[in-house]
Amino acid sequence: MNTRMRRAAVAVAAGAMAVSLAACGSADESGDKSDSSKSPAKGDDIKVGLLLPENQTARYEKFDKPLIEKKVKELTNNKGEIVYANAKQDATTQAQQVDTMITNKVDVLIVDAVDSKAIANGVKKAKEAGIPVVAYDRLAEGPIDSYVSFDNEEVGRVQGKALLEALGDKAKPSAKIVMMNGAVTDPNAALFKKGALSQLDGKVDIAKSYDTKEWKPENANANMEGAISAIGKTKIVGVYSANDGMAGGIITALKAAGVSPIPPVTGQDAELAGVQRIVSGEQFMSVYKSYPQEADIAAQMAVALAKGEKLDSIAKTKVDSPTTKAVPSVLVPVVSLTKDNINDTVIKEAIYTVDEICTTKFKADCAKVGLN
Repeated sequence: MNTRMRRAAVAVAAGAMAVSLAACGSADESGDKSDSSKSPAKGDDIKVGLLLPENQTARYEKFDKPLIEKKVKELTNNKGEIVYANAKQDATTQAQQVDTMITNKVDVLIVDAVDSKAIANGVKKAKEAGIPVVAYDRLAEGPIDSYVSFDNEEVGRVQGKALLEALGDKAKPSAKIVMMNGAVTDPNAALFKKGALSQLDGKVDIAKSYDTKEWKPENANANMEGAISAIGKTKIVGVYSANDGMAGGIITALKAAGVSPIPPVTGQDAELAGVQRIVSGEQFMSVYKSYPQEADIAAQMAVALAKGEKLDSIAKTKVDSPTTKAVPSVLVPVVSLTKDNINDTVIKEAIYTVDEICTTKFKADCAKVGLN
């Protein structure tokens, strides 16, 4: 196994419970807003509202929801209640869900925003109702009380660097790549793109670049078909894909066009289908983000805020949103996932088992990369 990749993966696993992390963006280390909630002190009998943005990406229903529920139960001696809703990529639906949470008198709200700007009014209404808000995974606007996510510029840097490494000698200013970015309503997508461009600009020719309204594989598939037609299927040396779902759509388009071998394609989220494509060689890499760590921290923040406690021991840094300064925050590290470190990442953290990855279709490929 690649020694550098093993060290990186082990570092993530070893730091799975660490919360003293570096700030990103415009950070202000002064001040403490962790006690800004109006909620009175409560015991373990709390009600936690959880709003997730969509179900196109497998992670939310498979990992985030059950992991947060489990941790809240653990922290409240099994007395805490989770009230859950998924917006299915609709910002208007999510706004209505916030109203419902307020009506249901939840003690705290964890929100992964469909649209970071559109959610601001809902966050304001929650705060006016005395409900503190944890921004989860995406930096929601409005008077949020805390924020937990990954270092999203670093995600893009990891993707861009991996793509250049995969290209090797083909990485030159004249080499044409396609850039498939995420949803314009997701503030993380802009950070992924910024990080990736910091690595790719001047090193390759970004012949086509697409931003999308939604994180959908079919959008990426259609855009990739357009890129192949415009650039020529023999001239594309690599594809930057912001996540695994879109990578699947991209690879389908490449195969349908008769492109062989498939050029290096990046991804993110370590979705099962993405990991299997990495094993089979169709996708070069993904970005593994420790959902157990992110969910664990979100639950800790939510329970503390619901009980009227400070976040000093949880959030060691501050991050500025476009509307709120010095938000107590935790940014979780990420690692490049390739066929060389599957054992030390998604399997070691029990995201998937070998049997889940190595179905009959992938048995031979798994054996080649040491998964058996």
